[in-house]
Amino acid sequence: MDLLRFTTAGSVDDGKSTLIGRLLYDAKSIFEDQLEAVRRASAIQGDGGVNLALLTDGLRAEREQGITIDVAYRYFATPRRKFVIADTPGHEQYTRNMVTGASTAELAIVLVDATRGVLTQSRRHGFIASLLQIPHMVVAVNKMDLVGFDEGVYDRIVADYEDFAERLDIDDIVFIPLSALDGDNVVEKSARTPWYHGPTLLHHLETVKVGAEHNVIDFRFPVQYVVRPDQTFRGYAGQVASGTVRPGEEVVVLPSGTHSRIREVVSFDEAREEAGPDEPVVLTLEDELDVSRGDMIVRRRNRPHVGTRLDADLCWMAEAPLRPDRPYLIQHTTRRTQAFVSKIIYRLNVDTLHREQAETFALNDIGRVEITATEALCFDAYRLNRRTGSFILIDPDTNNTVAAGMIRGAAQDVAPVGAAAGAALRAAPGVSPNVVWEGLHIGREAREAQTGHRAAVLWLTGLSGAGKTTIARALETRLFEHGCRTMLLDGDYLRHGLSGDLGFTAADRTENIRRVGEVARLFFEQGSIVLCTFVSPYRADRDRVRRLVPEGRFIEIHVAADLATAERRDPKGLYARARAGEIPHFTGISAPYEAPEDPELTLKTDAASVDDCVEAVWQALAERGIL
Repeated sequence: MDLLRFTTAGSVDDGKSTLIGRLLYDAKSIFEDQLEAVRRASAIQGDGGVNLALLTDGLRAEREQGITIDVAYRYFATPRRKFVIADTPGHEQYTRNMVTGASTAELAIVLVDATRGVLTQSRRHGFIASLLQIPHMVVAVNKMDLVGFDEGVYDRIVADYEDFAERLDIDDIVFIPLSALDGDNVVEKSARTPWYHGPTLLHHLETVKVGAEHNVIDFRFPVQYVVRPDQTFRGYAGQVASGTVRPGEEVVVLPSGTHSRIREVVSFDEAREEAGPDEPVVLTLEDELDVSRGDMIVRRRNRPHVGTRLDADLCWMAEAPLRPDRPYLIQHTTRRTQAFVSKIIYRLNVDTLHREQAETFALNDIGRVEITATEALCFDAYRLNRRTGSFILIDPDTNNTVAAGMIRGAAQDVAPVGAAAGAALRAAPGVSPNVVWEGLHIGREAREAQTGHRAAVLWLTGLSGAGKTTIARALETRLFEHGCRTMLLDGDYLRHGLSGDLGFTAADRTENIRRVGEVARLFFEQGSIVLCTFVSPYRADRDRVRRLVPEGRFIEIHVAADLATAERRDPKGLYARARAGEIPHFTGISAPYEAPEDPELTLKTDAASVDDCVEAVWQALAERGIL
């Protein structure tokens, strides 16, 4: 069975511990001695029944005050799935504990008290779940019994939270009305909510997709320990942070940059054909290299960033405030070295999500900073790889963890909020200050003469599932076989790197296409036929890219399929999720698509074959003198 790690969050006394107790009790995942201990504790407190919250509130102070202070972990299983629960505190003072409990979760349950509505801490925990890139969220509207299971109360809370969630980076949000105390819609459907037609909490936990956060593409292996039992064996032990590895693959050891090949993948004294994310293994290399703890083994042609300056979101978790003038220790994967918070870019007001100027961070403050380490780190953006994109800061005097960080990328000299430099940067959008365009060393015309064809930008736009990528790949294959220099820019490719920091709001889509256009222009000036496959729903964005290249070299191709056809194909299951409300801002369902008014070419993929479409584009290129 697969495993789901989830966390509970919300404001004080919203019923988080009671919900978990009810979930364990109704799922029959409590041993008799545990239940008896809870009965005795309930009798001492005079609760008049079994207080299920005591199953997770284990500290004496928690039971006396009726609140959660520390993170309580509980494990249970059903016939369909195993679970690890992190019950986290709701009090603002213990927000750091919520960050700790949520750091490994794939789903967050944010409880909202139906009698009080959405509170500041409800929003705070939702934002932290978004910041930690938890892919799934359940908003559990609890204590519905206290409002008479009023559908209107539930609808108002849902609307309130949805309005706030529009500013979060979470695509999958499910709302469930329940009563943790009585068990309504926790494990069994409640007869008291006939107006609710969604799943129970347990059913959703059992069926939600897990493993989506695992990066199975980018192989990253932080070396934990060098295994040298005798002179005949030298291996490197660690846990595969992401991706997969097989014997014979070319790898590079970072930060040194030395190359080798994987000789063996060993686990428990036996050779393996493959190892994947989170698996502890020992790797041996074909060459004798200087590899030690803190180094990272990666594929030769798929490398992380290597550098000493990080752009990161930071959650401060210490009582003592952040001191930019003092050194801390940074723990990143298996490497630990000295680091400074060299710049505070802004502090985030979690209540309003506004950015504020700050000189320091206090307990539970969250904001954006620049970290400078004394040794090179091998890192990815947290959005792409949670394991290699996260770190903690440690006080070297006390050895206490003082902050948790999520890496945005390499530092780019971003001006702090409120600084005069920020105004200077905004004064000339699209051009960095004090930069003069020098022109390319070898002109496009010379490159075109060498390749025997002219450069062009082919922009394939259309709904998801219309066939843009399929046609572009087939066309690129034919162009390549014809000896043409090509570059295919696909939405999925750029969302894994250049645009990995963007979501899918209208503003983010515009910024994504702006970046794509600048990249396409560079390949165009290199003399390539650039194939761009993007939904690109807004005409203004496409026209902006058109203006980057000479007239006649931008060919807009409308890959046309009606919504019903695209939805019937649904190769990635996105339309189904969008219809279910799991994906906001989805073009064609909850976001608009502005079809080209006068494209150079229209391909009706609901009627024409891929080969027919490729031939039509080929003829259009020939007619325009590109080929």
